[in-house]
Amino acid sequence: MTKLLTYLLTAGTLGYAGNVVTDWNTIASTAIVKNGGKGSTPSGVWFAYTGIAVYDAVNAITGQYRPFYYQGSGPKDASIEAAAIAAAHRILVNYFPAQQNELDGKFTMALLKVDAPAKDTGVAVGEAAAAALIAARSGDGLEANVTYTPGSGAGAWIPTPTTFAPPLAPWLAQMRPFTMSAAADVLPDGPTPLTSEAWKRDYNLTRVLGGANSTLRSAEETEIGLFWTEHTGQQYARAFGYLADAYHLSVPDTARFMAILWTGYADAVIGCFQAKYKYGFWRPVTAIQAGGGNPGLNADSAWMPLATTPAHPEYPAAHGCVTGAVSTLIAGYFGTTRVHLMVDSLAFSNGTHTHTFEDTRDLMDEVFWARIYAGFHYHRSLEDGRQLGSDVARQILRNHFRPRSGDFELF
Repeated sequence: MTKLLTYLLTAGTLGYAGNVVTDWNTIASTAIVKNGGKGSTPSGVWFAYTGIAVYDAVNAITGQYRPFYYQGSGPKDASIEAAAIAAAHRILVNYFPAQQNELDGKFTMALLKVDAPAKDTGVAVGEAAAAALIAARSGDGLEANVTYTPGSGAGAWIPTPTTFAPPLAPWLAQMRPFTMSAAADVLPDGPTPLTSEAWKRDYNLTRVLGGANSTLRSAEETEIGLFWTEHTGQQYARAFGYLADAYHLSVPDTARFMAILWTGYADAVIGCFQAKYKYGFWRPVTAIQAGGGNPGLNADSAWMPLATTPAHPEYPAAHGCVTGAVSTLIAGYFGTTRVHLMVDSLAFSNGTHTHTFEDTRDLMDEVFWARIYAGFHYHRSLEDGRQLGSDVARQILRNHFRPRSGDFELF
């Protein structure tokens, strides 16, 4: 409780002063998304690699928490800042070797700002932590050559307009998770049967609220739908940084916080994509143009969603999975859902839009409805995605990134 009160009392106006961990979270975002071209959902895997290595590096020096991959320890006087910088740099260079020159420059500049007598020792610890992660994740299925053949007929996912892109990252469905024994641990039951009344309700809800020309969706709801169409990893990378800065988290606390969130993000999408490619359920744009596979529904051959549909099967909703995990983990870390959050979006032509939330549940609720307003998902898919993400988060809170000893404390 003392820790929680400290966070709440010291939380200031949201800005982005940052520390070396948030700095390298931003650098990672540039390397992974802008320069590396990794997709909105799978990007979480590379963020998790970086976050865990930084956590292990810092924790090897402070010794506060249980290690994740790196079991070694560093001298207590080693620079935690240098360790964090070195770990992040080594991970990013390993997975994005074409960016080494740029990353080396950032590494050199970052170390120049570190004023610590044991800088070199810290760098060595960071390098060792990164090497441990790289070894542990060898053969984990990252970008493996996995093919997916779309089905046919009512209920089957097929590539969607306007891009008709091939299925995104089917390898995620078979990737080894970070914290679960298998992705099947969180496998949901599956989409609503096309013969059910629940399907008819879900179909019609998305049809009337998610269409490009909907007359029932308000201007505010339209803005919400579009707000969450920015690249998810990039958008949450900024939001996590804002949050760490607003609550004045120290370098060790920020390292732990980022590792928790990115690991949850990654395992949520791994579980989510296993379900997506197992069930292969059709997107609203396909279903509504075809009449929903139910004689009690009306087809609309001209129906299009508010925004361009992501190129992977509908069920469960990836934003539901990710935000279900993230919102639960933020509440778990601070010991309350009453956390002040700021998220901004670069999805608009008229500049950056910013949304603020006073409760993690409000964040989840907005994302839930945003995917319906955008015309991407059905209600059931978001419910099950939210639950999947929450299940991932709760087992992380129980089993990982915990204190080495002492009384139980809320994250």
